[in-house]
This record gives sequence, structure tokens and C-alpha cells, in this order.
Amino acid sequence: MNTELLFLADEQLPQLEADALVLLMDKEPPRWSAAAASLYQAEEFTGKALELAVLHAPSGFKAKRLVLAGRGEKFAPPLDAWRLAGVVARTLKGKNIRAVTLKVPSDLATEASLVALITGMESGNFDTDQYKSDRKPERQVSSLTLVLAPSADRAAAEKAVRDAAIIAAAQRFARELANEPSNRLTPTLMGERAQAMARAAGLECELIGVERARELKMGSFLSVGLGSAEPPVMMVLRYRGAEGGPTLGIIGKGVTFDTGGISIKPAAGMENMKFDMSGGAATLGAMQAIAALKPKLNVIAIVPATENMPGGRAQKPGDVQTAMSGKTIEVLNTDAEGRLILADALHYAKQLGATHLVDSATLTGACVVALGNVNAGVFTNNEAFYARFEKARARTGEKMWRLPLDGEYSEQTKGTVADLQNIGGRWGGAIFAAAFLEAFVGDTPWIHLDVAGTAYLEENKPWMPKGPTGSPTYTLIELAREMAKE
Repeated sequence: MNTELLFLADEQLPQLEADALVLLMDKEPPRWSAAAASLYQAEEFTGKALELAVLHAPSGFKAKRLVLAGRGEKFAPPLDAWRLAGVVARTLKGKNIRAVTLKVPSDLATEASLVALITGMESGNFDTDQYKSDRKPERQVSSLTLVLAPSADRAAAEKAVRDAAIIAAAQRFARELANEPSNRLTPTLMGERAQAMARAAGLECELIGVERARELKMGSFLSVGLGSAEPPVMMVLRYRGAEGGPTLGIIGKGVTFDTGGISIKPAAGMENMKFDMSGGAATLGAMQAIAALKPKLNVIAIVPATENMPGGRAQKPGDVQTAMSGKTIEVLNTDAEGRLILADALHYAKQLGATHLVDSATLTGACVVALGNVNAGVFTNNEAFYARFEKARARTGEKMWRLPLDGEYSEQTKGTVADLQNIGGRWGGAIFAAAFLEAFVGDTPWIHLDVAGTAYLEENKPWMPKGPTGSPTYTLIELAREMAKE
């Protein structure tokens, strides 16, 4: 989507030629537009959140259509700006409108809000129908013009446009990866996609196959793929943006399909397990953006990719595996596999020099039980690192909620015949999984994101179709930029 900027006063808007002129409105009609006010008077538009009204050939305007988009009474950017832009894109592209002009209110003329508006439009543009034979990819908003007041900060607005294009491309890349069916995105193919992206972005990329993983003693990672005909692959990408200083390690779960293994899942809804690599997709998307934004920070990304299948060679409940760190793990449930591959990835990131760690994974259904499909779960072992993370997250608007992690939970991870067991009791499953991972990070500042409820939508939203969301790509990008400031 091409984005341009215009700087015009409100009284100049009626003279602006446009296919669709969008005004972001609340419950009060605009004083300078009788055409818009008429929609309020007729109660065809009230300004409530995410409400849209389209007026064709509006009186007094050169624009072909006047579109009123409701902000609602509790409008809070950047999230609400992002969602409203997504609604605009999805509605207008459905009417085959490809060029949109959007008047930016003065309170949204900040860098964060402008990025939210642009990335929201791009997000609303995304469709998951790539394998339909009658697909019409041209039915998208291809041109966006943002109209700001003449007094707006032009340099900041131009920077927002540049950054938003990079962030939107990263999120689209992550969503396209996650949307692939598992027969078209095996661990090997995911590795090839990562390698191609890295080459184009100027990143270093190493693909660790089975033999190299054995040499590195990654028994926990390798155990998950034993039942699959598809070999596992661990992707290691590097961005070198500084000499010295901290190194951020971002790790993403890459289970390209999860049957549960011998502890097999119910059939209903199992097709969604192609999304079990969404954390890995977000990690790769974030690296693409980091390479383009060039923060002064060193970043290592690791994506352990595998399938979790039943089979004659599959690991079984009760098996004991030895992780790269030397810790032994009693596998009580083969469907608790994400923590097994992350254990070796986290340890390896530390070996490669990561001083700070953040992992993202569609890890537990328990997190969805706790937080629904609204918030991702956040866990940490370091308050200072969490404060920096939260500052970055707030700029993105991605919804996350911190959950506790203390010694009482860690006690539950101790195994009977091995150092650790990979599941606990019935309660607090998301916290147990985080406590299990904590055993492999030691004192390294670390944040764990359980995105099981937010990585994909099971139903359409007004601002986004069902399917992959790309979360937490944007937050990972902003965390790197936040750390680079120091």
C-alpha cells in the first residue's frame, strides 16, 4: 500500500478530490460539513466505536464518497486507532475502493498514532484466501493519503510513514507464514523461507539440521520431531547493529503442525494447529523489520521448527530426554512439546551471547482459559527488563497481561525420575509452563509471551479476518528499538 501525506486545513477538505474521504468522528457532528451533519440528524450515524457510514456524492464536496468512521466515547490510541483503520480498510475494499484519503484529527498526529493508522489499514487489507481459485487479490486498498493540519510536525509524520511501511511488511510476512497449511510449510520449507528473507534483508542465517543438533546435544528439541517423517530445523538469524553492549535474543516456537504426538489432541479444531508456529513467524517478521530499521543493538533470533506427530519412533509419555543444558526432562505428556523445543533454543541463545531473552509461543490452552482471546500472557524474571518491555508494548497497543511467576510454581516442575517434568497438575498450566522455561534461562533477564489466545482469530473481527494476527511482531520490534536507546 502506497502512503502519501497532505497538509491541509479543514476548510480545504471540500475541495479535495478523492474516491473516498474518511473522517474519524465521535458523537458530535462536524460543524464545517452539512453533508456529514445530515447523517447524524437522520441517525444513520452516531459516532459509536467502529461504526461506519458512507455518503455518495456528498453535497459541497469534490470527493466521490464521504465516509464517517466512529471513534466512540472511550477511544484510546494506538489500539483503537489501529482497529478503526482496519475497519475502514475492510469495509472500503469490500466496495472495491482502492484509494482512500483519511483526515487525521489533531490528537492522532503523533508518530505512534500515525503508525497505528497505517498499519491498521494494512492489517485490514490482509486476506487468508490465498489458495482459493477465484481469489481477487486486486481488491485491496492500494493507496492511502493521510491529511494532516498545516501545523503538524512534517518530519515526524514522514518518519511514521517510513516506519509503518516496514512494520506492516513485517507483520504481513509473519501472517503469511502462519497462514500456510502444514503441507506447504514443513520445518524444512520454513527454514528456506527464513533463509530467503534473511538474504534479502542482509541478515546472517544458519539452519541447524538433525546432525548438527545432535552434535550440540539438543536432545529436548530433537525429541519432539521423532515421530515425524519431516526433519526438524532450527533457524538462527543474527543482526549486528552495535559494537558491544547488550544482545537481545528473541526466540519463537515453530511447531509447524501439532497433533499432540502420542498424547494426541481431539480431532475438533486440530486444523488450527498449523498456527502453532506463530511465535516463530512473529520472530522472523520482527527480524525482517529490525534489519530495515537498523537499531543500534545486536539481536539474535532462534526459531526451533518441528512437527509433533504420532509414529513408531515418537517419544512416549514417561520417556526421559536430556536437554542441551544437561538437565533431564521426564516427558509426562507429549502434547506439552513447545516448552521442550524452547528449552534448547533459550539455552543456545545464551551460548551465542544473548544477554536478554524474550520468547513467544502458542504455548498453553491454559493461558486462553485465563485471558481468553484478548490478552497474551506475560511472564518475567527481571523487573527492570519488564519495565523496558512494557514501555515498548504500550507504544504498539498489543494487548498483554502479566501473570505471576515465583518459587512456589518452580517447585512444581521438579520431576520424579528426572530433573524436571514437562507438565504439572490441573491448575495454573500457563504458569507451570513458564516456570519450566525459567529453569533454562537462569539469571538472564527474560520475558516469556504465551500468545496461544492472540496469535490467530477463530472468527472474523470488524478490523481483521479470522486467521493469523501477526502478534507479537510489533512488540518485538519495539523492544529492540527501546533497548537500542540505551
